[in-house]
Amino acid sequence: MTGNGSAVPRRTMIEVQNLAKDYGSYHAVRGISFDVHGGEVVGFLGPNGAGKSTTMKMLTCYLAPTAGIARVGGVDVGADPLAVRQQLGYLPEDTPIYPEMTTLEFLEFVAAMRRIPTDRRRKRIRDVAEVCGLFSVMGKLVGELSKGYRQRAGLAQALVHDPAILILDEPTSGLDPNQIVEIRQLIREIGREKTVILSTHILPEVQATCSRVIIIHEGRLVADGTPGELSAQEGEHAYRLLVEAVGLSREQVTEKLQAIQGVKSVSEVDGDDGALGLMVAGESSRDLRRDLFACARDNGWILLELKRQTLSLEDVFRKLTRE
Repeated sequence: MTGNGSAVPRRTMIEVQNLAKDYGSYHAVRGISFDVHGGEVVGFLGPNGAGKSTTMKMLTCYLAPTAGIARVGGVDVGADPLAVRQQLGYLPEDTPIYPEMTTLEFLEFVAAMRRIPTDRRRKRIRDVAEVCGLFSVMGKLVGELSKGYRQRAGLAQALVHDPAILILDEPTSGLDPNQIVEIRQLIREIGREKTVILSTHILPEVQATCSRVIIIHEGRLVADGTPGELSAQEGEHAYRLLVEAVGLSREQVTEKLQAIQGVKSVSEVDGDDGALGLMVAGESSRDLRRDLFACARDNGWILLELKRQTLSLEDVFRKLTRE
Protein backbone atom coordinates (compact mmCIF):
# COMPACT_ATOMS: atom_id res chain seq x y z
CA MET A 1 0.00 0.00 0.00
CA THR A 2 1.11 3.61 -0.62
CA GLY A 3 0.97 6.34 1.97
CA ASN A 4 -2.51 7.46 0.82
CA GLY A 5 -3.91 3.94 1.16
CA SER A 6 -4.09 3.13 -2.54
CA ALA A 7 -2.72 -0.13 -3.95
CA VAL A 8 0.74 -0.08 -5.49
CA PRO A 9 0.33 -0.61 -9.25
CA ARG A 10 1.92 -3.77 -10.57
CA ARG A 11 4.50 -3.48 -13.32
CA THR A 12 3.37 -4.42 -16.80
CA MET A 13 5.66 -7.30 -17.75
CA ILE A 14 4.18 -8.14 -21.17
CA GLU A 15 2.36 -5.68 -23.42
CA VAL A 16 0.71 -6.78 -26.66
CA GLN A 17 -0.96 -4.30 -29.02
CA ASN A 18 -2.72 -5.37 -32.23
CA LEU A 19 -0.27 -8.23 -32.73
CA ALA A 20 -0.68 -10.14 -35.98
CA LYS A 21 1.06 -12.93 -37.88
CA ASP A 22 0.31 -13.91 -41.46
CA TYR A 23 1.57 -16.81 -43.51
CA GLY A 24 0.74 -15.67 -47.02
CA SER A 25 -3.04 -15.47 -47.17
CA TYR A 26 -3.46 -17.37 -43.89
CA HIS A 27 -3.95 -15.17 -40.81
CA ALA A 28 -2.65 -17.13 -37.83
CA VAL A 29 -2.98 -14.26 -35.33
CA ARG A 30 -5.34 -11.39 -36.07
CA GLY A 31 -4.60 -8.22 -34.15
CA ILE A 32 -4.75 -9.34 -30.51
CA SER A 33 -4.07 -7.05 -27.52
CA PHE A 34 -3.51 -7.83 -23.83
CA ASP A 35 -1.23 -7.01 -20.89
CA VAL A 36 0.29 -9.30 -18.26
CA HIS A 37 1.38 -7.82 -14.94
CA GLY A 38 4.02 -8.85 -12.45
CA GLY A 39 3.09 -11.86 -10.34
CA GLU A 40 0.24 -13.04 -12.58
CA VAL A 41 -0.22 -16.64 -13.69
CA VAL A 42 -2.20 -16.35 -16.92
CA GLY A 43 -3.73 -19.21 -18.85
CA PHE A 44 -3.55 -18.64 -22.61
CA LEU A 45 -6.36 -20.90 -23.73
CA GLY A 46 -7.67 -21.96 -27.11
CA PRO A 47 -8.46 -24.96 -29.32
CA ASN A 48 -5.84 -26.51 -31.56
CA GLY A 49 -4.87 -24.11 -34.34
CA ALA A 50 -6.16 -21.04 -32.50
CA GLY A 51 -2.82 -19.21 -32.71
CA LYS A 52 -1.52 -19.85 -29.19
CA SER A 53 1.90 -21.23 -30.11
CA THR A 54 2.36 -18.62 -32.82
CA THR A 55 1.72 -15.87 -30.26
CA MET A 56 4.16 -17.45 -27.81
CA LYS A 57 6.83 -17.67 -30.52
CA MET A 58 6.42 -13.99 -31.31
CA LEU A 59 6.72 -13.04 -27.64
CA THR A 60 9.88 -15.12 -27.32
CA CYS A 61 11.42 -13.71 -30.54
CA TYR A 62 11.30 -16.99 -32.49
CA LEU A 63 8.92 -15.43 -35.03
CA ALA A 64 8.71 -11.84 -36.25
CA PRO A 65 5.23 -10.28 -36.12
CA THR A 66 3.59 -9.24 -39.36
CA ALA A 67 2.05 -6.24 -37.59
CA GLY A 68 1.52 -4.82 -34.14
CA ILE A 69 3.71 -4.37 -31.07
CA ALA A 70 4.90 -6.76 -28.38
CA ARG A 71 6.98 -5.61 -25.43
CA VAL A 72 8.51 -7.84 -22.78
CA GLY A 73 9.79 -6.09 -19.67
CA GLY A 74 9.38 -2.83 -21.57
CA VAL A 75 11.57 -4.00 -24.47
CA ASP A 76 10.18 -4.28 -28.01
CA VAL A 77 10.64 -7.83 -29.34
CA GLY A 78 11.67 -6.50 -32.73
CA ALA A 79 14.03 -3.79 -31.48
CA ASP A 80 16.17 -5.84 -29.08
CA PRO A 81 15.38 -9.58 -29.11
CA LEU A 82 18.47 -10.46 -27.08
CA ALA A 83 17.36 -8.20 -24.20
CA VAL A 84 13.90 -9.80 -24.39
CA ARG A 85 15.30 -13.32 -24.21
CA GLN A 86 17.42 -12.43 -21.19
CA GLN A 87 14.23 -11.68 -19.27
CA LEU A 88 12.39 -14.82 -20.40
CA GLY A 89 12.35 -18.48 -19.60
CA TYR A 90 10.67 -20.45 -22.38
CA LEU A 91 9.49 -24.04 -22.48
CA PRO A 92 8.18 -24.83 -25.98
CA GLU A 93 5.77 -27.67 -26.63
CA ASP A 94 8.60 -29.94 -27.79
CA THR A 95 10.98 -29.92 -24.83
CA PRO A 96 14.44 -28.75 -26.00
CA ILE A 97 16.82 -31.40 -24.69
CA TYR A 98 20.02 -33.11 -25.77
CA PRO A 99 19.49 -36.84 -25.16
CA GLU A 100 23.20 -37.70 -25.20
CA MET A 101 23.92 -35.41 -22.22
CA THR A 102 23.32 -36.20 -18.56
CA THR A 103 20.84 -33.94 -16.79
CA LEU A 104 23.74 -32.17 -15.07
CA GLU A 105 25.65 -31.70 -18.32
CA PHE A 106 22.50 -30.36 -19.98
CA LEU A 107 21.93 -27.75 -17.26
CA GLU A 108 25.63 -26.81 -17.27
CA PHE A 109 25.41 -26.31 -21.04
CA VAL A 110 22.30 -24.12 -20.72
CA ALA A 111 23.89 -22.10 -17.91
CA ALA A 112 26.92 -21.45 -20.13
CA MET A 113 24.72 -20.44 -23.07
CA ARG A 114 22.88 -18.07 -20.73
CA ARG A 115 26.25 -16.57 -19.77
CA ILE A 116 25.78 -17.15 -16.07
CA PRO A 117 29.10 -16.29 -14.39
CA THR A 118 31.17 -19.37 -13.66
CA ASP A 119 31.24 -18.74 -9.92
CA ARG A 120 27.42 -18.69 -9.81
CA ARG A 121 26.59 -21.62 -12.09
CA ARG A 122 26.85 -24.41 -9.54
CA LYS A 123 24.48 -22.65 -7.12
CA ARG A 124 21.96 -21.83 -9.87
CA ILE A 125 21.96 -25.41 -11.12
CA ARG A 126 21.55 -26.72 -7.58
CA ASP A 127 18.68 -24.28 -6.94
CA VAL A 128 16.71 -25.19 -10.09
CA ALA A 129 17.39 -28.90 -9.55
CA GLU A 130 15.84 -28.57 -6.11
CA VAL A 131 12.84 -26.58 -7.34
CA CYS A 132 12.21 -29.01 -10.21
CA GLY A 133 12.93 -32.21 -8.24
CA LEU A 134 15.86 -33.36 -10.38
CA PHE A 135 18.48 -34.38 -7.81
CA SER A 136 17.77 -38.10 -8.25
CA VAL A 137 18.40 -38.00 -12.03
CA MET A 138 21.30 -35.55 -12.36
CA GLY A 139 23.66 -38.37 -13.44
CA LYS A 140 21.24 -39.97 -15.92
CA LEU A 141 21.23 -39.37 -19.65
CA VAL A 142 18.43 -36.98 -20.57
CA GLY A 143 17.35 -39.35 -23.33
CA GLU A 144 16.73 -42.09 -20.75
CA LEU A 145 14.49 -39.95 -18.52
CA SER A 146 10.76 -40.48 -18.30
CA LYS A 147 8.53 -37.95 -20.04
CA GLY A 148 7.76 -36.35 -16.68
CA TYR A 149 11.42 -35.90 -15.80
CA ARG A 150 12.18 -34.56 -19.28
CA GLN A 151 9.51 -31.90 -18.70
CA ARG A 152 11.13 -31.13 -15.35
CA ALA A 153 14.48 -30.78 -17.08
CA GLY A 154 12.85 -28.49 -19.64
CA LEU A 155 11.45 -26.32 -16.85
CA ALA A 156 14.86 -26.25 -15.19
CA GLN A 157 16.53 -24.96 -18.38
CA ALA A 158 13.87 -22.24 -18.58
CA LEU A 159 14.58 -21.22 -14.98
CA VAL A 160 18.35 -21.55 -14.73
CA HIS A 161 19.07 -17.87 -15.48
CA ASP A 162 16.41 -16.77 -12.96
CA PRO A 163 14.12 -14.95 -15.42
CA ALA A 164 11.31 -12.65 -14.28
CA ILE A 165 8.91 -14.10 -16.87
CA LEU A 166 8.19 -17.72 -17.72
CA ILE A 167 6.33 -18.81 -20.88
CA LEU A 168 5.17 -22.43 -21.00
CA ASP A 169 3.66 -23.94 -24.14
CA GLU A 170 1.63 -27.11 -23.43
CA PRO A 171 3.85 -28.12 -20.46
CA THR A 172 1.89 -31.30 -19.63
CA SER A 173 1.42 -32.59 -23.17
CA GLY A 174 1.90 -36.36 -23.27
CA LEU A 175 2.22 -36.84 -19.50
CA ASP A 176 0.36 -39.45 -17.48
CA PRO A 177 -2.11 -38.29 -14.76
CA ASN A 178 0.43 -38.53 -11.93
CA GLN A 179 3.03 -36.57 -13.91
CA ILE A 180 0.43 -33.93 -14.78
CA VAL A 181 -0.36 -33.36 -11.11
CA GLU A 182 3.36 -33.02 -10.32
CA ILE A 183 4.01 -30.48 -13.08
CA ARG A 184 0.91 -28.45 -12.16
CA GLN A 185 2.08 -28.24 -8.56
CA LEU A 186 5.52 -27.16 -9.77
CA ILE A 187 4.00 -24.41 -11.94
CA ARG A 188 1.94 -23.14 -9.00
CA GLU A 189 5.07 -22.92 -6.86
CA ILE A 190 7.01 -21.10 -9.58
CA GLY A 191 4.08 -18.72 -10.05
CA ARG A 192 4.45 -17.43 -6.49
CA GLU A 193 7.62 -15.59 -7.51
CA LYS A 194 7.45 -15.11 -11.28
CA THR A 195 5.11 -13.92 -14.00
CA VAL A 196 3.86 -16.97 -15.92
CA ILE A 197 1.98 -17.44 -19.17
CA LEU A 198 0.70 -20.98 -19.59
CA SER A 199 -0.40 -21.75 -23.15
CA THR A 200 -2.70 -24.76 -23.44
CA HIS A 201 -5.96 -26.15 -24.79
CA ILE A 202 -6.50 -28.31 -21.68
CA LEU A 203 -9.13 -26.71 -19.44
CA PRO A 204 -8.21 -28.48 -16.16
CA GLU A 205 -4.68 -27.17 -16.68
CA VAL A 206 -5.89 -23.59 -16.45
CA GLN A 207 -8.32 -24.21 -13.61
CA ALA A 208 -5.60 -25.90 -11.55
CA THR A 209 -2.87 -23.30 -12.02
CA CYS A 210 -4.15 -19.92 -13.26
CA SER A 211 -5.98 -16.99 -11.71
CA ARG A 212 -6.64 -15.28 -15.05
CA VAL A 213 -7.67 -16.63 -18.43
CA ILE A 214 -7.17 -15.31 -21.95
CA ILE A 215 -9.09 -17.21 -24.62
CA ILE A 216 -8.04 -17.02 -28.27
CA HIS A 217 -10.00 -18.48 -31.19
CA GLU A 218 -9.11 -18.43 -34.89
CA GLY A 219 -6.36 -15.91 -34.18
CA ARG A 220 -8.60 -13.48 -32.30
CA LEU A 221 -8.80 -12.74 -28.58
CA VAL A 222 -12.35 -13.54 -27.49
CA ALA A 223 -12.17 -13.31 -23.67
CA ASP A 224 -9.92 -12.02 -20.88
CA GLY A 225 -10.63 -12.24 -17.15
CA THR A 226 -10.78 -14.51 -14.14
CA PRO A 227 -12.79 -17.74 -14.56
CA GLY A 228 -15.52 -16.21 -12.39
CA GLU A 229 -15.64 -13.02 -14.44
CA LEU A 230 -15.87 -14.95 -17.70
CA SER A 231 -18.73 -17.06 -16.34
CA ALA A 232 -20.59 -13.93 -15.27
CA GLN A 233 -19.99 -12.13 -18.57
CA GLU A 234 -20.82 -14.98 -20.91
CA GLY A 235 -23.86 -16.59 -19.41
CA GLU A 236 -26.83 -16.56 -17.10
CA HIS A 237 -26.84 -17.57 -13.49
CA ALA A 238 -29.01 -20.57 -12.76
CA TYR A 239 -30.61 -21.36 -9.41
CA ARG A 240 -31.89 -24.75 -8.35
CA LEU A 241 -34.82 -24.65 -5.94
CA LEU A 242 -36.49 -27.45 -4.03
CA VAL A 243 -39.71 -26.24 -2.40
CA GLU A 244 -42.85 -27.54 -0.74
CA ALA A 245 -45.74 -25.24 -1.67
CA VAL A 246 -48.84 -26.77 -0.15
CA GLY A 247 -52.01 -26.00 -2.06
CA LEU A 248 -50.27 -24.47 -5.07
CA SER A 249 -49.72 -26.01 -8.49
CA ARG A 250 -46.40 -25.91 -10.32
CA GLU A 251 -47.85 -23.24 -12.63
CA GLN A 252 -48.77 -21.02 -9.69
CA VAL A 253 -45.33 -21.36 -8.11
CA THR A 254 -43.72 -20.64 -11.48
CA GLU A 255 -45.84 -17.54 -11.96
CA LYS A 256 -44.74 -16.09 -8.61
CA LEU A 257 -41.07 -16.78 -9.37
CA GLN A 258 -41.28 -15.24 -12.83
CA ALA A 259 -42.60 -12.04 -11.26
CA ILE A 260 -39.21 -11.48 -9.57
CA GLN A 261 -37.13 -8.79 -11.28
CA GLY A 262 -34.18 -10.36 -13.09
CA VAL A 263 -35.75 -13.82 -13.58
CA LYS A 264 -35.60 -14.83 -17.24
CA SER A 265 -37.19 -18.27 -17.15
CA VAL A 266 -38.35 -21.03 -14.81
CA SER A 267 -38.31 -24.73 -15.69
CA GLU A 268 -39.13 -27.88 -13.77
CA VAL A 269 -36.41 -30.35 -12.79
CA ASP A 270 -36.42 -33.53 -10.73
CA GLY A 271 -37.81 -33.01 -7.23
CA ASP A 272 -37.33 -35.05 -4.08
CA ASP A 273 -39.82 -36.73 -1.72
CA GLY A 274 -42.77 -34.89 -3.16
CA ALA A 275 -41.07 -31.49 -3.21
CA LEU A 276 -41.11 -29.41 -6.38
CA GLY A 277 -37.79 -29.03 -8.19
CA LEU A 278 -37.29 -25.87 -10.24
CA MET A 279 -34.45 -24.29 -12.20
CA VAL A 280 -34.56 -20.50 -12.37
CA ALA A 281 -32.45 -18.70 -15.00
CA GLY A 282 -31.53 -15.14 -14.09
CA GLU A 283 -29.56 -12.21 -15.42
CA SER A 284 -25.82 -12.56 -14.92
CA SER A 285 -25.60 -9.05 -13.44
CA ARG A 286 -27.74 -9.90 -10.41
CA ASP A 287 -27.58 -12.41 -7.57
CA LEU A 288 -31.18 -13.54 -7.08
CA ARG A 289 -30.71 -15.78 -4.05
CA ARG A 290 -32.08 -13.24 -1.58
CA ASP A 291 -35.08 -12.49 -3.82
CA LEU A 292 -35.82 -16.19 -4.25
CA PHE A 293 -35.59 -16.79 -0.52
CA ALA A 294 -37.89 -13.81 0.16
CA CYS A 295 -40.42 -15.13 -2.38
CA ALA A 296 -40.51 -18.52 -0.66
CA ARG A 297 -40.79 -16.93 2.78
CA ASP A 298 -43.53 -14.46 1.83
CA ASN A 299 -45.62 -17.19 0.19
CA GLY A 300 -45.21 -19.66 3.05
CA TRP A 301 -43.25 -22.24 1.05
CA ILE A 302 -40.85 -24.60 2.74
CA LEU A 303 -37.50 -24.02 1.04
CA LEU A 304 -35.52 -27.26 1.14
CA GLU A 305 -32.75 -26.23 -1.25
CA LEU A 306 -31.45 -23.08 -2.94
CA LYS A 307 -28.23 -23.35 -4.91
CA ARG A 308 -26.70 -20.99 -7.45
CA GLN A 309 -24.97 -22.53 -10.45
CA THR A 310 -22.74 -20.65 -12.90
CA LEU A 311 -21.22 -21.55 -16.23
CA SER A 312 -18.10 -23.63 -15.84
CA LEU A 313 -14.90 -22.66 -17.64
CA GLU A 314 -15.63 -25.52 -20.02
CA ASP A 315 -19.08 -24.04 -20.79
CA VAL A 316 -17.55 -20.61 -21.42
CA PHE A 317 -14.81 -22.07 -23.62
CA ARG A 318 -17.27 -24.04 -25.74
CA LYS A 319 -19.54 -21.04 -26.13
CA LEU A 320 -16.72 -18.76 -27.28
CA THR A 321 -14.91 -21.20 -29.57
CA ARG A 322 -17.69 -23.14 -31.27
CA GLU A 323 -17.98 -22.59 -34.99
